[in-house]
Amino acid sequence: MLSTAAPLSERTPQVSVDDLLEGLKPSFRFSEVSFDSYIPDPAHPSQAEAVEALRAFSTTVGRKRGGGLMNRLFGGGKPAAGPNGIYLDGGFGVGKTHLLASLYHSVEGKRAFGTFVEYTNLVGALTFRKTVEVLSDYSLVCIDEFELDDAGDTTLMSRLLRELSDAGVKLAATSNTLPGSLGEGRFAASDFKREIQVLADQFKVIRVDGEDYRHRGLPEAPPPLSSDELEGFAAERFPGKETVVDDFAAVTDHLSRVHPSRYRQMIAGVDVLVLKDVETIDAQALALRFVVLADRLYDQDVAIVASGQPFDKLFTEEMMNGGYMKKYNRAVSRLTALARSGQMGEEAL
Repeated sequence: MLSTAAPLSERTPQVSVDDLLEGLKPSFRFSEVSFDSYIPDPAHPSQAEAVEALRAFSTTVGRKRGGGLMNRLFGGGKPAAGPNGIYLDGGFGVGKTHLLASLYHSVEGKRAFGTFVEYTNLVGALTFRKTVEVLSDYSLVCIDEFELDDAGDTTLMSRLLRELSDAGVKLAATSNTLPGSLGEGRFAASDFKREIQVLADQFKVIRVDGEDYRHRGLPEAPPPLSSDELEGFAAERFPGKETVVDDFAAVTDHLSRVHPSRYRQMIAGVDVLVLKDVETIDAQALALRFVVLADRLYDQDVAIVASGQPFDKLFTEEMMNGGYMKKYNRAVSRLTALARSGQMGEEAL
């Protein structure tokens, strides 16, 4: 007999400002990493160089640059030398998130760690001015998977990072797109050169070379089970685990009514997700919301047992080859890993 918790489609978490900010920290996958646990590949010297650059950058965190008369009169000290931000550029699978989390763990004081979309969602939940007010009190803001997907995000993040930098907050980011090239292929980047340049000016770029996992292709999605056997399969494989059973259509419909900044709390405590009758998503807005859910499920290592379409058919071919292709490929890769964990017992890496 499968003991289940409330379906995701019936969860509408109420999230306070403190709850949102508490979630801005590395996931369990990177909760104990350090610069020492990062093993640079000798074939790619830039990896070791990135470690040393981040170690040096960490010593500047907490030293406000400028800060006005009161800061100078009452212990502000000399302004920190060097850029107010550092940006790790490189392909997938070279350890950029490991390094960014190591920076987070290496410093003390108030700091935040989240994906690009988590910060845009934070602004959506709190308002821009409140977000600036709250994060200006932090010594370090880490932005993982930095990517601009539309003109609105460009302007929003340009203003946010400029104001945080002016307040003396240190910034660190990862991406596989150089700051000056953000937005290419998604919108008319040439029309927003000023905003993109403002972003680029915040960071010193550190290149991290290495093998790109995309060259190895996506892992093969496990064959879906039949809807009738899902619950029995999950009960046998995951006895005693916190399990949620839901219909894919109900979940996707519910996502449109819950702000993405609350998805982390929506899946809180879930070990296994049993998802019935997965279908291909053909609406862009819903697809992007499902990408956020996939990231949160992956962060929490929620095993998935599913019927219907395999996850490599979750998005249309047009989506997988369009402007958001990196987001969709990441989501497919992560959901497939969680499905292989749920149905084949593999560890989701």
